Amino acid sequence: MTDPALTRTQLNRRAFLAASLAGGAYLAGCSRSAPPRTPAPVTSRPDTAIAATEAARPHTGRTVTATLIPQPATIDLGGTNARTLAYGNAIPGPLIRANVGDELAVTVTNRLNHPTSVHWHGIALRNDMDGADPATPSIDAGRDFTYRFSVPHPGTYWAHPHTELDADFGLYLPVIVDDPREPGKYDAEWIVVLDDWTNGIGKTPQQLFDDLRGQQMGSMPGMGNMPGMGGMPMMSGVGKSDLLGGDAGDINYPYYLVNGRIPAAATTFAAKPGQRVRIRIINAGSDTAFRVALAGHRMTVTHTDGYPVIPTEVDAVLIGMGERYDVIVTTGDGVFPLVAAAEGKNAVARALLSTGAGSPPDPGFQPPELTKRVGTIDMFTATPDVALPPANADINPLANLSGGMMRYDWAINGAPYGKNQPIQIKQGQRASLTFANTTMMWHPMHLHGHTFQIIKPDGSLGARKDTTIVLPMRNVGVALIADNPGIWMMHCHNTYHQAAGMMTSLNYTI
Repeated sequence: MTDPALTRTQLNRRAFLAASLAGGAYLAGCSRSAPPRTPAPVTSRPDTAIAATEAARPHTGRTVTATLIPQPATIDLGGTNARTLAYGNAIPGPLIRANVGDELAVTVTNRLNHPTSVHWHGIALRNDMDGADPATPSIDAGRDFTYRFSVPHPGTYWAHPHTELDADFGLYLPVIVDDPREPGKYDAEWIVVLDDWTNGIGKTPQQLFDDLRGQQMGSMPGMGNMPGMGGMPMMSGVGKSDLLGGDAGDINYPYYLVNGRIPAAATTFAAKPGQRVRIRIINAGSDTAFRVALAGHRMTVTHTDGYPVIPTEVDAVLIGMGERYDVIVTTGDGVFPLVAAAEGKNAVARALLSTGAGSPPDPGFQPPELTKRVGTIDMFTATPDVALPPANADINPLANLSGGMMRYDWAINGAPYGKNQPIQIKQGQRASLTFANTTMMWHPMHLHGHTFQIIKPDGSLGARKDTTIVLPMRNVGVALIADNPGIWMMHCHNTYHQAAGMMTSLNYTI
């Protein structure tokens, strides 16, 4: 049963939201089809605007129900047990699956000793169900809350907490939204969830964060906040990556997982030779980009972050934290490792595809496909049916990304979250947002409740996404349409960068 205290908090949230919308702002994403749907009219009541936008979404009249129980659990990673936090007693948590227009009603029973939330990553849902403060209050320990919203767009999504460092535990699950009208051009489906793992094996996320914050050489006389120190061995001990433009991350993890298993105890997906298999790949890691390849196969990339792209053949794909890629493979005959190389960290995660007789190679095996044609976001272009129509931008906001390893003081527009100013937009406006990375570290930037379309260097529009890699000392432009009113988070999807301050809010003005 929903906690009455949470209901009261929702009402208080509305008062906060009204005040924020009166003087705040937002950037928005776009609809599934072209031309984009007409935004609901803004009213003087932000909760009314949110309800009107929800009513305008497709509705089948069908409700998909689920229950999530975040709790302490001991998880078998494949002969190695980890005491951690999980939804129930497994990682990933239970798959939630619905059709476009269905309503999700997901009851969360919080058995943790601290508040939690569930953020529905990538879904353009109603703002008050997003699972991130202040739009949705966190769920207190020992309380229940039911998230209730419709799912307007098909795609590969996932869910995770938006509280403290909880994203680097076992609290994540895949969410798949199907379009019954989509032609079935594959014979089987394989959901692959990647993760970097420490809790219950190595240091806790809090210990890691304390270590990172303790690397404050900038406090030494004369040091200052010097850029470019992330790659110093005494800072992170993580190697370089040409694909990521330099330092690959901040943390070397004890294990890297596919679907909750270490490489030596990999899960196996069974198929038949010659079948077309759709692989939905989700990076639920906190500090690791993965380069993913299926030994002996080429991949055809069909979707980025849930949205279709012009099919593009590659040997591997680079996936930053929070990103998703859908690929199609035509299976060979034998046993083939799906290898996710932890970029710059000299380690792998893996699973196995089995279509016939054979033995898998050594758990550390890295197939040659990893060093051939690697798909990165600049290679992909949205299909015409989901591309934004050409139009001039009404506004040109800037998200300046700053900070470094010296003080571990990551920020957006000159200040950490809580001290920076929100980015502002009016409903119905089109924005050309620039992520300007002034740091020597790459950042996977994620926008809640919307998608954007990548603006390529030649000015053409690329893939539709909600999370994109921004390389060091580089800019990435994206196009947005404000069609989902509310207060939305925009942040780096490196758990530790976000916790240190690299987050802001994108708010609609009235």
